[in-house]
Amino acid sequence: MENLSELFFLISLIVYFVSTVLYIIYAIFKKNIAGNLATCTLAGGIVVQTIALILRTREVGHFPFITIYETLVFWSWLIAIIYLILQFKLHIKALGAIITPLAFFAIAAASTVAPGKEGGPLVPALQSHWLEFHISTSFISYACFAISFAVGIAYLIKQRNNPEDSLSKDRLDMIGYKAISIGFPFLAIGIVSGSIWANIAWGSYWSWDPKETWALVTWIIYAIYLHLRIFAKWRGKSSAIASIIGFACVIFTFLGVNYLLSGLHSYS
Repeated sequence: MENLSELFFLISLIVYFVSTVLYIIYAIFKKNIAGNLATCTLAGGIVVQTIALILRTREVGHFPFITIYETLVFWSWLIAIIYLILQFKLHIKALGAIITPLAFFAIAAASTVAPGKEGGPLVPALQSHWLEFHISTSFISYACFAISFAVGIAYLIKQRNNPEDSLSKDRLDMIGYKAISIGFPFLAIGIVSGSIWANIAWGSYWSWDPKETWALVTWIIYAIYLHLRIFAKWRGKSSAIASIIGFACVIFTFLGVNYLLSGLHSYS
């Protein structure tokens, strides 16, 4: 393997897969030993991936979230960390069966089809400390929205299979809302910091670049969700569907723009 970081990313991929299987076993059979092993395995995967990210930083000479390959593995890492934190705070171990596959598939996609695995020096426009701040805050929001998406899916499954279990559905509804509430301000900070960085790099705070435009569209969708949630008491199925639609916009902002539209962010 050409770079040592790739080996550690591969190990973390395998560990996340094992963790996913264990979480699924726990969700189906409610065996505490499977749930505890799943949690420990996920934590181990995070440690391995952290080492991989450190190695990648040393190999390419900058924080590893520039190319699509790098951003996918960085996103995978954040999903795993944020879910593990929420698991301990909100006691949502069974949701690992739906959330950990997102971390697994993100790093699997990075390892198999994502461009930019070879890395390289930064172009002049990217040589700024605003880079780390802008991308970190943006991807923290993306990770939170990924979790809200998974919770929305879990809500719809629960409604279809056990519609009388209102207590469980209400809990899922609240968890999805909390995840979006955390992600929304981080997305706002990411957009604002990106605007400041754009002015430094390109001489304009806003140029209606496709990535900028779709980030704004995504922010507006989640702003509408929160407005309806807070002031119109939006709950239940509609809220779950909105979280899924919002995440679809996240995916298009993150990946679709890169492949389908050209702009100032095409370098990634």
